[in-house]
Amino acid sequence: MEDKIRVLLTEEEVNKRINEVAAQINRDYEGKQVHLICILKGGVFFTCELAKRLTVPVSLDFMSVSSYGADTKSSGVVCIIKDLDEPLTGKHVLIVEDIIDSGRTLAYLIEVLDKRGPADIHLCTLLDKPERRVKKQVKVEYTCFTIPDEFVVGYGLDYAQKYRNLPYIGVVEPGAGE
Repeated sequence: MEDKIRVLLTEEEVNKRINEVAAQINRDYEGKQVHLICILKGGVFFTCELAKRLTVPVSLDFMSVSSYGADTKSSGVVCIIKDLDEPLTGKHVLIVEDIIDSGRTLAYLIEVLDKRGPADIHLCTLLDKPERRVKKQVKVEYTCFTIPDEFVVGYGLDYAQKYRNLPYIGVVEPGAGE
């Protein structure tokens, strides 16, 4: 059984928008060092592409959190699978996510990280689904694309660990390609 993938955002569209967001981050963090926290696994593709375009000093760390498992809908239970390696005290933190929908994971994560003493915490996401937002207090400063409530893959996003390596953003239609 093969899934059908419909292109939502082309590779060219994604690259162009990452350039624009990186330029804004460079302006906003001028004279500062930004500490990127990549949320694994999905955020790694976007974080690497974003970091390559930043001209301000950058440090980088990784976290793995999950509320999905192998399903297409969030379970609502957030688990930290891999914590940070570096302390956050005094750092200008930019959390980099592949997608934000309900906001549960990010609301929890911001609360946990804020207790570690960063100078500030901001959010950057490749994709945002604000119509699914349950946690309204989650404010995203940098958004590449606002998308409709569809299950997307590619550019790090997966469906049961498949399709992360697609160079574009697509909508998966399970079993539709039979």
